[in-house]
Amino acid sequence: MYRSFLLVLLLVFSVLPLGSRSQPAGKKIRPVKAPAVITGAERTNIYLPKLKGKRVGILVNQTSVVGDEHLLDVLLKNKVKVVRVFTPEHGFRGSADAGEHVGNSKDKKTGLPIVSLYGDNKKPKKEQLKDIDVLIYDLQDVGVRFYTYISSLEYAMEACAENGKEIMVLDRPNPNGHYVDGPVLDKSLRSFVGMQPVPVVYGMTAGEYARMLKGEKWFNSAEKARLTVVSCENYDHETLYSLPVPPSPNLKTMAAIYLYPSLCLFEGTVISVGRGTDKPFQQWGHPDLKEKAGYSFTPHSTTGASKPLYEGKECYGQLVAETDKEALRKNESIFNIKWLLKAYNWYPDKDNFFNANNFFDKLAGTAELQKQIRQGMTEREIRDSWNKDIDTFMKIRKKYLLYNDFE
Repeated sequence: MYRSFLLVLLLVFSVLPLGSRSQPAGKKIRPVKAPAVITGAERTNIYLPKLKGKRVGILVNQTSVVGDEHLLDVLLKNKVKVVRVFTPEHGFRGSADAGEHVGNSKDKKTGLPIVSLYGDNKKPKKEQLKDIDVLIYDLQDVGVRFYTYISSLEYAMEACAENGKEIMVLDRPNPNGHYVDGPVLDKSLRSFVGMQPVPVVYGMTAGEYARMLKGEKWFNSAEKARLTVVSCENYDHETLYSLPVPPSPNLKTMAAIYLYPSLCLFEGTVISVGRGTDKPFQQWGHPDLKEKAGYSFTPHSTTGASKPLYEGKECYGQLVAETDKEALRKNESIFNIKWLLKAYNWYPDKDNFFNANNFFDKLAGTAELQKQIRQGMTEREIRDSWNKDIDTFMKIRKKYLLYNDFE
């Protein structure tokens, strides 16, 4: 009954954003149309006066848009002195493969130097900030701990604090901001795909997350940080926000973005999530599952997936969701491990299901999840083991929210 009701509402109210309410155990939809969300970057009347006479650096990519213009072009048009561009994983245009080394370059249109913050140089160096007064962060995040834009944000905040520079976050909605779920990071597994003790899905915008990083003193010299957040208008944590620009090459659709928190854990296993197809992060499969599944896909080299796992080989598994509404319904606004458990149970060589490089544990943020799966624990038993840590995080999170929370 619940799922039928949810599906009817999603079909009726097909124009995003919608209002929604969520708990870690599930989601209710409140069918109220809301005015259009105005991002921080679009509120030029708020931040342009603050930039007058200042030398500015920007941490941006292809999602850093103001209407149909890039933030860089808007700033230059308004006579803001931009001296350097920084970019995160996937590069300035957002076309690099996940994990691909992205080097420094120069913007062909403006001639400005572009400094990559992915690869060998994840944190802005002192010399890269010396001629900057304020660094602007404007990246569209997806609200998942292992999506590395929040790691770039933390390093940028730390570098600015250490070097006496201001950092300004132009906030954007979190498309997965309507719930909180998943294991909380064990800091012994800290890495670029998980730097702080937050759940896999933490339910905060970049601006709220930045406030938490500073307030909890989760980076060096946090007490010296000069942080400004330009908030969104007409947004709260019941809003389902449809992204105008794909945030990275393999999150092509809202369906992929909704399913990404749950399916990305496959990246630490032998299972493909469909990189190199037209539906990455909407499906999963493996060449050895032919006897278990009738559905299949074949990865090929594409932009953002130049050498995908099992290139040219037919992978058998499951298409999780074809459409955005189907993804919302099937994921039920939880960090969903049922597909992971199914794949593990189907896979014949269980000793080698998880990659040997410990990447699964880094993505999960805990070594316990892999152990629990190997021990045959049920989905309910595994989920119950997260509750205490989630409750502790929710109390911390509440202090730094800028927008009305889900109920």
